[in-house]
Amino acid sequence: MTIFTPQDSALLLIDHQVGTMQLIKNIPHDVVKQNAIALAKTAKILGLPVVLTSSQETNIQGLLLSEFKEILPEAYSARVQRAGIVNAWNDPNFSAAVDATGKKNLIMAGVTTSVCLVYPVLSAIAAGYQVQAVMDASGSPSKLAEDVSWRRMENAGAILTATDSVIAELGQDWSTAAGSQLIQVLFQHVLPSISA
Repeated sequence: MTIFTPQDSALLLIDHQVGTMQLIKNIPHDVVKQNAIALAKTAKILGLPVVLTSSQETNIQGLLLSEFKEILPEAYSARVQRAGIVNAWNDPNFSAAVDATGKKNLIMAGVTTSVCLVYPVLSAIAAGYQVQAVMDASGSPSKLAEDVSWRRMENAGAILTATDSVIAELGQDWSTAAGSQLIQVLFQHVLPSISA
């Protein structure tokens, strides 16, 4: 079993756009949004390379979440704006950006799971990458669409995970300076409060 570390991992956030977010019906929109923000903050804290992509921003899909621009301004400016290619991996600008990270472990989330995430996950695995797909930072128009996408990704060798789990895996030690920041991210965006 491979443990993903900050030294060998990159974060890919696919089509977390204000319009496409409205298509999610299997999980509350705000849960997906908060988890995606937590992943972005985790990448910033740990120095993970980040590749952002969007599809047809000027259409109904809209812009990426504005929080990404605040948290990861360089990645946001360098985002791959696809003209309409469904599988982001098939956009040479996207696959080149992923390759340029130099990392072989990819942490991926996307909206929707059933269209925007499943295909680049399958393509990345076929290209020799190890992939963790963060399912609570992704979502689909129906439970059925989500379920069959999970099955397809798992059958191809993807590791399905959740935001708190991947943050813990990357952080490894809450007592470090980075670990204490990650705890704050978890309780701000992911976990329910445990204070009385």
